[in-house]
Amino acid sequence: MDKSSEYKVVGKRPIRHDGVDKVTGRAKFGADINLPGMLYGSVLRSPHAHAVIKSIDTSAVMSHPDVFAVMTSEDLVPGPTVETVFPAQNYSENVMARNKVLYKGHPVAAIAASNSSAAQEALSLIKVNYEKLPGVFDVENAISTSSPILHENVNPYSLGSSDYTQPNVLGHELYELGDINEGFKQAEYIFEEEYKTSTVHQGYIEPQNGTASWSEDGKLTVWCSSQGHFGIRDQLGRILGISISDINVIPMEIGGGFGGKLPAYLEPLAAVLSKKTGRPVKLTMSRSEVFESTGPTSGSLIRMKMGFDSNYQITAAYAYIAFEAGAYPPSPITAAAAAIFAPYKIDNVKIDCLDIAVNKPKVAPYRAPGAPIAAFATESLIDQAASSLDIDPIELRLINAAKEGDRRADGVMNGKIGVIETLKQVKSHSHYQSKKNGLNVGRGVSLGFCRNNSGPASLVASVLPDGTISLVEGSVDVGGSRTAIAQIMAEVLGLRSEDVIPQVGDTDSIGFTSVTGGSGVAYKSGWAAHEAAIDIKNQIVKRAATIWDKDETEVEYSSGLVRHKSDSELKMSFKEIASQLNDTGEPIMGKANVNPGGTTGSYSALIADVQVDPETGKVDLLKLTAFQDVGYAIHPSYVEGQIQGGIAQGIGWALNEEYFYDDKGIMRNNSLLDYRMPISLDLPDIEAVMVEVPNPNHPYGVKGVGEASISSPLAAIANAINDAVGIRMRSLPMKPQKLQANL
Repeated sequence: MDKSSEYKVVGKRPIRHDGVDKVTGRAKFGADINLPGMLYGSVLRSPHAHAVIKSIDTSAVMSHPDVFAVMTSEDLVPGPTVETVFPAQNYSENVMARNKVLYKGHPVAAIAASNSSAAQEALSLIKVNYEKLPGVFDVENAISTSSPILHENVNPYSLGSSDYTQPNVLGHELYELGDINEGFKQAEYIFEEEYKTSTVHQGYIEPQNGTASWSEDGKLTVWCSSQGHFGIRDQLGRILGISISDINVIPMEIGGGFGGKLPAYLEPLAAVLSKKTGRPVKLTMSRSEVFESTGPTSGSLIRMKMGFDSNYQITAAYAYIAFEAGAYPPSPITAAAAAIFAPYKIDNVKIDCLDIAVNKPKVAPYRAPGAPIAAFATESLIDQAASSLDIDPIELRLINAAKEGDRRADGVMNGKIGVIETLKQVKSHSHYQSKKNGLNVGRGVSLGFCRNNSGPASLVASVLPDGTISLVEGSVDVGGSRTAIAQIMAEVLGLRSEDVIPQVGDTDSIGFTSVTGGSGVAYKSGWAAHEAAIDIKNQIVKRAATIWDKDETEVEYSSGLVRHKSDSELKMSFKEIASQLNDTGEPIMGKANVNPGGTTGSYSALIADVQVDPETGKVDLLKLTAFQDVGYAIHPSYVEGQIQGGIAQGIGWALNEEYFYDDKGIMRNNSLLDYRMPISLDLPDIEAVMVEVPNPNHPYGVKGVGEASISSPLAAIANAINDAVGIRMRSLPMKPQKLQANL
């Protein structure tokens, strides 16, 4: 949609507010913190994937001249028992192992020293006595009756209609819609397959970090790069056993997160060490620590069955989803269940989900958590069905496309979604209509999905005497939200985007705001910006009426100008009235505290052309065209960047990326040299096509745009490989040696 005639700021491409600081190096990230008297921390991590901690001897380390303090799990509040509240236990035991280590890299102790070299050196003085246990590293082995048990005190779960007593199954979810048995009876064609994916990491540039300073009056201040400083505050309160009113978390610039910077890792350790020493303490992870000790996403096993009638409509769909949780639950099985059949209208569905413990780091969200894995299975099987039924793959998807008013299997009723509109754009696009050229060249398509989130959001905007606005929001800016929020406020007030100066407030200076995740920031904080701008607008009208000694009802505000409705001589610009605020009354401040509902899922699609070398199994990407229903694009450049970024990450997931463990549970590719993420030479230009189907529930039609695009490359590339060489790849990554073995 052309918004040029409708909006003056929204839909445009202003210079980003944080751009200059970031390109000049002035932007401050977590590791840039330097405080007077600051100490440096280091963490001792388990060399074993699974072991009982028999004893920890820290006596020798305190004799080191540069060491000021040491800590273990004894310095943290014990979590509740597993039977009581498993997630609460995770907060404490994942940041510092208590009785057992459950993955290689699990923290067992931490020290604070005068410098980072000394801190790292002194770790060898801590003596830990381990009783090694056998480990388990994938879902299939974890649920076998002979598997080692990670959590002995977990009660068996009742799974479906039968009792399942394997303790490594830590959670079960079952979703049913309609009558699955009747649906398969109606099917003329039935397709059934199994799919596997490997553990992969978010691959953010900036490692985790945390700096803490505990003041004499009992107040804790923490600086960190996170996706939710209020979430970090709450986790610190639980782990340390202190009131959140005694904690202030200051968000720094963030060098990527993609869900991986939602949990606390180093912040609680820095806090304890600071309290022990009475000095600020900073900890920063190495790259190997990031890989081995923070949350990747799940490896998985999915078994799927789909039935089609003679008109090619899906009559029934079944999915068995088994996700690695890592050392502790939960994994994103709930989100996977929401995503797995989301693009389609299916009346009869059953989705059976298992959350399974393995000796790997506890998983964390990764861009559209659970959805890429789900889409890989569904879109691969849909493509297989299209091929077997001899029908165009886009046409088959259009026949079965979900629309507004259809109910998903997870119970959600679809709002204004753009599946059909997106598919029609794909079908009519020149890329899809073009001929393939070259030997062993194939074309594949796939849909993707992300269920968008909302949540509480707070925002305060102060009108300054020069006619600009100082805006403080609670949402951490990961992908350009400060500029988008400024645009929305500027649009309401008839100002330029540059006239709104946005910043992210700390937990003491702004009201509670939920995490930056689930593509929800532009929705919730954009809504807050709209409400706060209206608040300012109303106050400006009231102030003008006071200055002119007129009734408020006789004054109107439009396009940055206040005027009397009948007296053309009475008018002032926003900047003019702002300059008089201090002389005519109190300051003007707009505020909003919102928790808006009405989000809708976002849908993406990808056309991928590949060429396969049959001698080596190498897959070259020739051409990629990405489509996504973006609602209204507040800042089109940001939106295009989000689409392209998600596609790039999905490509890595599809072709290269995986955690490679040996039989002892040691990750052997824990560096960016060996963990093979895509580089510029691997990627062709990615054309981003924005399909604008506005969300009627939002003042500016916003839908989340940051996550859906990662869901489509996995299956699109697999389908393209099949089109090129006739081989269906059902396990990821589709690395050359794996593909070559099937050629």
